[in-house]
Amino acid sequence: MARTTDGKGVPVPQRLLAAATRLFAEQGYGSTSVQEIVEAAGVTKGALYHYFGSKEDLLQEVYARVLRLQQERLDAFADADEPVERRLRAAAADVVVTTIENLDDAAIFFRSMHHLSPEKNKQVRAERRRYHERFRALVEEGQRSGVFTSATPADLVVDYHFGSVHHLSTWYRPDGPLTPQQVADHLADLLLRALRP
Repeated sequence: MARTTDGKGVPVPQRLLAAATRLFAEQGYGSTSVQEIVEAAGVTKGALYHYFGSKEDLLQEVYARVLRLQQERLDAFADADEPVERRLRAAAADVVVTTIENLDDAAIFFRSMHHLSPEKNKQVRAERRRYHERFRALVEEGQRSGVFTSATPADLVVDYHFGSVHHLSTWYRPDGPLTPQQVADHLADLLLRALRP
């Protein structure tokens, strides 16, 4: 049976994910072998197949773990007892920060999603759609109450913001002039300005 943790107490699934993320980011999903992943993680192929089943499952999990984190955080912002403008701004900024904090994952996903089987691709798209729908519901709530303009359809507003978020991995550099929070604040403010009546 595969060991659950190594001597340092890092669970094997996390070690495999960390190794896969680094290798997929550095050399691409298609150019990374299962052997390279297990060597980098310091485990056997049996351990990888025990926890993930396949290299494709690892790719799906790289993206899914960030999306789960972002969904939990969005749900907390959306459910907070605050004015809708404050809740939307917090959610809009948070998705930028969490994307930058997981930039390799975002880059891997957009470069490699076509490697997923149609079934796994469908699962990932459904999870992403759930996130976008919750975000859109905040925009619509503000539009219904008159806090936000209804001149622009909510779907277009959501696509506008997430277009910016999805491109972060192509231009953001940790050693650049802006911190993750500064980028998040600028993009969240742009979104709210676009929604002002």
